[in-house]
Amino acid sequence: MDKDNKSLVKLNALVAKLQQSNAQLEQENLRLNQEKKLLEQKLNAALDGTGLCLWEQHIPSGNLTMFNMEWGSLLGYTIDEMAAHVDSWKGNLHPDDRQWVIANFEDHVSGKTDSYDVTHRMVHKDGTVSWVSDRGRVIEFGDNGEPIRIMGTHVDITKEKRYELELAKLAHRDPLTDLLNRKALLEAFELQRKQVNAGALMFIDLDDFKSNNDRYGHKFGDSVLIKIAETLQLKVPESNAIARIGGDEFVILLESADPVKLSLIADRILTAFGLSLVIENKTIQIGMSIGISLFTTQSFAEICEQADHAMYEVKRQGKNSYLFHQ
Repeated sequence: MDKDNKSLVKLNALVAKLQQSNAQLEQENLRLNQEKKLLEQKLNAALDGTGLCLWEQHIPSGNLTMFNMEWGSLLGYTIDEMAAHVDSWKGNLHPDDRQWVIANFEDHVSGKTDSYDVTHRMVHKDGTVSWVSDRGRVIEFGDNGEPIRIMGTHVDITKEKRYELELAKLAHRDPLTDLLNRKALLEAFELQRKQVNAGALMFIDLDDFKSNNDRYGHKFGDSVLIKIAETLQLKVPESNAIARIGGDEFVILLESADPVKLSLIADRILTAFGLSLVIENKTIQIGMSIGISLFTTQSFAEICEQADHAMYEVKRQGKNSYLFHQ
């Protein structure tokens, strides 16, 4: 009996010890969960407003996990509308970017590159497009070296990209008419000469623009220039480039070097502005003097000078017509 009592005491002591150990483990687990929750709160607080999210993909299954926001929320979807899977991600890549982005991703997963790092576009639920910077790296491999998990970041850079594109546009566009500026015209000229090594340049100067500007004001003059730019784009669809290079000076770059075709285009332009135009409830006449120069190997400066000389000869002869440089 004493032996049984001793065994019972030992058993009770062991149970008490296990209970104490279990309580300590529960307390430690509670502490770790609290620390984990605190770390998640700190992470989310740090990431809020940055447009950056952390993601992980289980490569064999294709399942995706996003740690600091719901999957699909970046594109306007709920979790029920878009499965958290790599196929959903691929399906929402911009059509023009899909092939090369997936190729970059698969190159890294297959070990061809050290990391996955691309900037591309994605399509929102409402059809709008956003720019994102995606980066990732395989962080776990199987026993045979096969990739198991890849983790990375996904950053919405739409605002920055739009700003970048606007700056690029300002560098190549006339801010008033949205036509090309001189720099962009020169680039278009050099590209055309490399491709076809021939063409024509039309130099257009408005007749008596200053008188209308002085009579109705600069704001009205700006409206006239905008109307001219719109009309030139509409009436000369075969142009390689249309630019505004000065106050009332426009240039049209064409691949054709056929004087007959070029004469028809010049006549078309003059006819379009031959009738009275109504701008801001005011009826005005717009005349144009057009100088045309054909080119093969000449420089851009030489062609502009030749077309300019031809244009001034039109002015001298009575305006509102065109001449080829001789």
